[in-house]
Amino acid sequence: MTDKLLQLRDKIDTLDEQIQSLITERARVAEEVAVAKQKTGNSVFYRAEREAQVLRKVMQRNTGPLSNEEMARLFREIMSACLALERVMKIAFLGPEGTFTQAAALKHFGHSVQTIPMTTIGDVFREVESGTASYGVVPVENSTEGVINHTLDEFINSSLHISGEVELRIHHHLLGKMESISEVTKVYSHRQSLAQCRKWLDTNLLNVEQIDVSSNAEAARLAAEEKGAAAIAGETAAEIYNLNIIHGNIEDEPDNTTRFLIIGERGVPASGVDKTTMLVSANNKPGSLHAMLEPLANNQISMTRIESRPSRQGMWNYVFFIDIEGHIENENVISALKELEQAASVVKVLGSYPKAVL
Repeated sequence: MTDKLLQLRDKIDTLDEQIQSLITERARVAEEVAVAKQKTGNSVFYRAEREAQVLRKVMQRNTGPLSNEEMARLFREIMSACLALERVMKIAFLGPEGTFTQAAALKHFGHSVQTIPMTTIGDVFREVESGTASYGVVPVENSTEGVINHTLDEFINSSLHISGEVELRIHHHLLGKMESISEVTKVYSHRQSLAQCRKWLDTNLLNVEQIDVSSNAEAARLAAEEKGAAAIAGETAAEIYNLNIIHGNIEDEPDNTTRFLIIGERGVPASGVDKTTMLVSANNKPGSLHAMLEPLANNQISMTRIESRPSRQGMWNYVFFIDIEGHIENENVISALKELEQAASVVKVLGSYPKAVL
């Protein structure tokens, strides 16, 4: 071993000691924050807007060689561990274990939380509404498959707020206990994942049986138990079920992304870079949709998404889910909402929350 290499390793050891010391100091300050909150009667221990602001600063300071995403991920885990000193949060998600929704929950909250798998999207809402879970994570739209209607429908009658969003690049991997693709005799996966990997499967596993199951996590569980069986699933499922990634990133569309919403009982103060989601019902008459959108244009507000869903309160009556840029504390958003309330029969703000940081 050269003298230069020894010097570099000694330098890394010294830096590791400094980093560990600073993390310990940060954790102790976090404990002091918890004590200060208790003395003032402040029961809000998780601040979504504060975490978003911290992560934005982390990425602004970053000069490489680590990417912004990697640097933010490291800081997310530090914040998660420090917050757990005050309270370990319970996060409900659309299960079972190993789904992309669980991966989204861990991306947003870090690994120092307890994730609780739920059977349906409705169950996630009810778990949070009952207070059993601090927050819930549900999928809302996919860049190739479109909107998840069940999630939108739950908001119609729910009192919960949207307190955050997560955008997760969906990478499908071929998983199994085997080492080589030549040992695969069957492939389990959800039908959507099979469809999203069709070209790769036709090229590499054309004559191998493809079996549709209820979820990618269930596919991973089966692959862990059956000889010759492989699964198409994500990295989280590989970790949970102790499977090898036989071939990574087999999806046909490399930019396939799913957006998830964080739901909770409280609203979120402005972080500086925010979005607002609202539910709006228009009177069934000519020009009603234009009348709803005009207040946004009048107040220079950018609309990023609009979806319609049956209102369940009469045939051919619809509600609109609208995403806009800005927070309900912003003056132009306040002004637009006042105008909108005059034009629409129902206006329900589902939440203002920080834009996905990464």
